[in-house]
Amino acid sequence: MSTRVRSAPRRPAVAVPSAGQITALQSVREYPAISLLLTTTPAAELAHTDALRLNALARQAVDRVRAELRPEAAAPAVRRLRELVEQARVGPAATALAVYASASTGALVRLPVPVRDRAVVDPTFATRDLVRALHRTPRHLVLALNAGQARLFDGVADSLLPALTHAFPVRAPRPVVVRRGRADRPGRADRAVGPDTDYLRQVDAALGAYARLHPAPLVIVGEDRVTNPFRQLSINCGRLAGVVRGNLLASTLPVLSARIRETLDDYLHRREAEAVALIDQRAGAGRVASGMPAAWLAARTARPEMLAVDESLFYPARLSDDGDTLVPATDVEHPDVIDDAVDELIELVLIRGGWVALTAPGTLDRHEGVALTVGR
Repeated sequence: MSTRVRSAPRRPAVAVPSAGQITALQSVREYPAISLLLTTTPAAELAHTDALRLNALARQAVDRVRAELRPEAAAPAVRRLRELVEQARVGPAATALAVYASASTGALVRLPVPVRDRAVVDPTFATRDLVRALHRTPRHLVLALNAGQARLFDGVADSLLPALTHAFPVRAPRPVVVRRGRADRPGRADRAVGPDTDYLRQVDAALGAYARLHPAPLVIVGEDRVTNPFRQLSINCGRLAGVVRGNLLASTLPVLSARIRETLDDYLHRREAEAVALIDQRAGAGRVASGMPAAWLAARTARPEMLAVDESLFYPARLSDDGDTLVPATDVEHPDVIDDAVDELIELVLIRGGWVALTAPGTLDRHEGVALTVGR
């Protein structure tokens, strides 16, 4: 049987944001920084109704900028916004679209998760949905192996492609066959010895070399008789998200991706559970700040460890002159109001070295939707 993995059929590309891209957008500090976020219908081209909704959001943002700035000050960002909107109209569509425009920066990002439609004008871009997409559809490595061959794939969301490395595929030497029966007559049946240990070590070394340059959660695909001995000897399974059982090397990439999705979902649920458990643990030591104002102050004055945020929470607010105090606001379009301080808090925690967990609605109700654990 051939072990060649067949390519997936062509489908609209999804430019899932990378951590580097998110960090670059979060570093922009200039007014106006315009963010348009829109849930769309996946297709080879943006649907007409989605294009109309995108145009409406763009008009909303432009009207606000022009009301607050002189024409010459507003022009660069408005011009860049219009160029990006036109690109979005003729390009492929995913589950959602994010458009970012300022005088110096422009970005068009297609997202694999739905968003709350909105136009945001602030001194910074609204990147929370990018963080959420990165959290909900993490980049991952997939090692598919049997006793004869190992392949490595890079995955983001539902996209799965062969890893860009010459180290894979790794092929095993011909298996040793042990004959059952006396040496002077044919055996009643032949059986192959388990996978060659040197072969498995070669696979692990190649995996480790790639993972050091491209760290990500790992999913292993294969039958127990191969995956179990591999996991026993591997030194590169520290970020193992799970194991998918079955000899799937001959499967199409969409089939392989579908089998992996459930394992990744379980991994993400464990991450959420890990975050909640950490909050409970740190609460006993008085190291949790609950609610937006307390979490904001703690993120600025202490060492943030982990920020857990209800993914449905939005928090318009004003910031005090010293930057330490958030005051909730209802007049969202006022120039002094941060459209969504949750975005700002996420950026602050990431910049200061913490990690972020976005949780299902209701998980953090007793923390008013936000909990920040801090270091000693």
